[in-house]
Amino acid sequence: MQEDTRNVTDEFKGKPHEQIVSELDARGSQLEIALDNVERDFNMGTIVRSANAFGVRHIHIIGSKQWNKRGAMMTDKYLHVQYYAHIDDFLQAIGDKTLIAVDNVAESIDLNEAELPKNAVLLFGAEGPGIRPELLSAAKQVVQIPQYGSTRSLNVGVAAGIVMYEWTRRNPFMLAK
Repeated sequence: MQEDTRNVTDEFKGKPHEQIVSELDARGSQLEIALDNVERDFNMGTIVRSANAFGVRHIHIIGSKQWNKRGAMMTDKYLHVQYYAHIDDFLQAIGDKTLIAVDNVAESIDLNEAELPKNAVLLFGAEGPGIRPELLSAAKQVVQIPQYGSTRSLNVGVAAGIVMYEWTRRNPFMLAK
């Protein structure tokens, strides 16, 4: 038998792609991730890979369809990635889910004080410009990660991993193995 060299855990080795997606869908979390892709940010691949690790099933990409998929290490193939050319289309698609923007702007609140409900869509922006004002105003809350050093901000890929972890810590879900 040929060795399965895909970047999947042992439980998925040898299984067809469709079966892996189906099993992940059956046990995945309610959390969804949105990326405001105003630039072709290399961090997007890292965020997608982290989302897969945290059991996220849906990724929403607003703006450009182009992004550096290399950092995702093919994990995007096991997620449902949807693209939206316009902000209004994205907002309509998420319906009544709670949109939470993660950005270190003046109106943001500390992550430790933020509500992170089960039906959340965490929104991240491109490194540098952050999240567009139209999306910030559509969010129920804007959250920032407390920092104690001299730098003003974290890398957006790192920030996404921290906030996804915190959501998962507060909203544990059972994995069916």
